[in-house]
Amino acid sequence: MSKTSRRDLLKVAGAGTLAAGFGFTAKTKAGTETHAKSGHQHSPLSGPLASATVSFGLWPTDPPLKRFPNVNAPDIPNQHVLIPNEPTIKAGGSVNFIIAGFHLVLVYDDGTQKSDINPSLLVPMHGGPPLIDDPNNRIYMGLDPLLLPQDRVEVVHFAKPGRYFVVCGVLPHFNDNMFGFVRVIP
Repeated sequence: MSKTSRRDLLKVAGAGTLAAGFGFTAKTKAGTETHAKSGHQHSPLSGPLASATVSFGLWPTDPPLKRFPNVNAPDIPNQHVLIPNEPTIKAGGSVNFIIAGFHLVLVYDDGTQKSDINPSLLVPMHGGPPLIDDPNNRIYMGLDPLLLPQDRVEVVHFAKPGRYFVVCGVLPHFNDNMFGFVRVIP
């Protein structure tokens, strides 16, 4: 029986640590690939077309408006507009929809027009104004404006080039032509 020296133990421990390190790296890389395949995008995009900001509705100031202390009463006027009406971003970028008031962001795939939306498909038993729920070509449906603070931000990712139709899903606002587009370039 041979005697194991301290040096031999350290060599074995070092080799095991090195092997574990390689295994961890390989596992991390594989995990990243799986993560990317599941729809998570972690590669950075920068420059002026990486993102855009769209005001989704707005509060007027003429006549002066007082919303303190944090009220959203139905009698407070709100403008039903998207500003800018057609921002441009790069594929892989995002749009920050800054929502002012009772609005529902709906985004439809490239090529969709207002006439393609069926306004008779509604969220069942909602308790507020009717909300459109047409899933045909829809790629994003925002948060229920009844359940949250009505003034909020929703950030939407646009993975591929195209011209996306964006509309307010609150039926009276849809009928008021509260819509726009997002142009996504390669």
